Amino acid sequence: MTDIARGTFAVKLTPQPSDWQPDDGSLGRIWLDKEFHGDLEATSRGQMLTAMTDVKGSAGYVAIERVRGMLGRRTGSFVLQHTGTMTRGAPSLTITVVPDSGTEELAGLGGQMTIIITDGKHSYELEYALHAAQ
Repeated sequence: MTDIARGTFAVKLTPQPSDWQPDDGSLGRIWLDKEFHGDLEATSRGQMLTAMTDVKGSAGYVAIERVRGMLGRRTGSFVLQHTGTMTRGAPSLTITVVPDSGTEELAGLGGQMTIIITDGKHSYELEYALHAAQ
């Protein structure tokens, strides 16, 4: 059985220096700090790697973040993996719960998150299931 958690979140992005970054500035590294509210009451920390191109509206990013808090009535943590691209303004984003990353009462968590941005405000929908932990 799957459930859907909904709510809002705030994100703070902190660009990080990188000694491997090419001189053209096309690659970047960013710290993520988030606060989730709603069916998921949690905080997260993570890192994002970005790639910009010379074509306006085309870019890519990957990110990993550890989410800690309460999902429904269960406490614990889990990891989200992001893979995003923008092709000349058309976005594509997949956010997946890393298999077997759930801890405590969230052990066995699996699912996908969707991010919605409306008028500059961020919200989420997390479609998830809890499976028996191995």
